[in-house]
Amino acid sequence: MTKAEPSFVTASDAVAGVKSGQRVFIGSGAGEPSSLVAALTARAGELRDVNVLHILTLGEAPYVAPQYAASFRHTAFFIGRNVREAVQDGRADFMPIFLSEIPALFESRLPLDWAFVQLSPPDKHGWCTVGVSADVVMGALRHARHIVAEINPRMPRTWGNTIVHVSRLHAMVQVDHSLPQLLPDSIDEASAAIGRHVAGLIDDGDCLQLGIGTIPNAVLKELRNHTHLGVHTEMLSDGIVDLVEAGVIDCSRKNYHPDKAICSFAMGTQRLYDFVDDNPFTEFYGNEFVNDPFNIARNDRMAAVNSAIAVDLTGQVNSDSLGTKPYSGIGGQVDFIRGAARSKGGKPIIALPSTAKGGTVSRIAPTLGEGAGVVTSRGDVHFVVTEYGVADLYAKGIHHRARALVDIAHPKFRPQLEQRARELKLL
Repeated sequence: MTKAEPSFVTASDAVAGVKSGQRVFIGSGAGEPSSLVAALTARAGELRDVNVLHILTLGEAPYVAPQYAASFRHTAFFIGRNVREAVQDGRADFMPIFLSEIPALFESRLPLDWAFVQLSPPDKHGWCTVGVSADVVMGALRHARHIVAEINPRMPRTWGNTIVHVSRLHAMVQVDHSLPQLLPDSIDEASAAIGRHVAGLIDDGDCLQLGIGTIPNAVLKELRNHTHLGVHTEMLSDGIVDLVEAGVIDCSRKNYHPDKAICSFAMGTQRLYDFVDDNPFTEFYGNEFVNDPFNIARNDRMAAVNSAIAVDLTGQVNSDSLGTKPYSGIGGQVDFIRGAARSKGGKPIIALPSTAKGGTVSRIAPTLGEGAGVVTSRGDVHFVVTEYGVADLYAKGIHHRARALVDIAHPKFRPQLEQRARELKLL
């Protein structure tokens, strides 16, 4: 802590030290340092082969534009819509990896020259926090050779393992802007039905993990009549705030981190960001802790709800690709499915609509399509939920699994699924 506090500089000056061939980490989610991203991209003409890494970010990703292909090589640990086209076109790369394992990469296999992040202002002792995004950011900060930070007074100051001292910073850039918001989508009829089925699996006092999207929002909406629910999750959302304020979530029955909602990042509306600001009820930790299956399993009655693109009749779950085209990533699905499976009274749940493409394609499939990625293996799957019901696959044979999955497929696809299952000797 003896190093002098760096002075504020412009974004251009802050990124001036980046050299060709170096590796740059970009902060996550709503904590993306947009001015630093813009300043780095502006140097494209003088840089070559700079490796840019991050998980999901809510801002723009100008470095993946075709004209910058020689300057920047992007590696996505999780594919957001801002880099999806570049990954699918081959201009950017995708690394399939469990979210819990990413922070350790920065110590050995992927040493970082730079970490660009957004922080809350330092307190009187010189400590900033990573605010709404601890996830893999904390791991990056521990191991990066140089840290450049936007200091934003609108970044919430969060509790948990989120602090970084100004003495660790190579440069600081003063910014003052609202965090990008993720507005919830409206809940369609199928998602509402899925929410009701999932809520029926969850008991009072269970500990929740839910992700991003319409189905998690629908599940949370259906939990309003539950009591004493807990939270140990990657993503903290507006729906969780709703249940805290309604008295449904109080974490009082958690046996691990009781009376605390544990998460790795928050992404949603300004209301959510205001809720976590200096709130000791919510604690943020890196994914190496939150997503560690052994830590997850320490929560009794862990109910983990994750989504999928398709499930085949043996229970294999595709969650990260559309055929051969990468779409999202492994993320924390397997971490939480395995952690919940090992939890006392745990419930690992895969939830998905029965159809896609306007009802023309069944998401319950005889076999996964060519090139489809198996994220969660059939050995890990327990519950699969669609709007038509719940299939309990754990400790069940292939024939039983196929029958249960056909029964929760869309009715118009059931005859052909059953016929194909018989051809495959699954029925």
